[in-house]
Amino acid sequence: MIKYTLTCPQDHTFESWFQSAGAFDTLRTGGHVTCAVCGDADVKKTVMAPSVQTSMKAPQTQMKDLRDKIEATSEYVGPRFAAEARKMHIGDAPHRAIYGEANIKDARSLLADGVPVMPLPFIPTKKTN
Repeated sequence: MIKYTLTCPQDHTFESWFQSAGAFDTLRTGGHVTCAVCGDADVKKTVMAPSVQTSMKAPQTQMKDLRDKIEATSEYVGPRFAAEARKMHIGDAPHRAIYGEANIKDARSLLADGVPVMPLPFIPTKKTN
């Protein structure tokens, strides 16, 4: 989707959303884009400044935010991760958000058995409970 600022010969200015630049051109050529104020079909795009996000978080900050959220909302099970995930999957343990460590063999086995797991993009903090 793209938002254009449009104007007509009477200097009415308004905004409208379009699927794409090509969609705007097609609709305009077909007479389907008209001034929102006076209804004139001689509508043109005005000069617009692009919408640029100026305060983007650094990747390190985003990673820290993700880690903090996972640690705050999940239970750390450490090296028991594969066993706990499997128990939850088969119904022998209550379902809950967990995180911990698993070797590649155990992780592949969980995935092969349909256990929904995914690697974290960081090394979990080892907590003592």
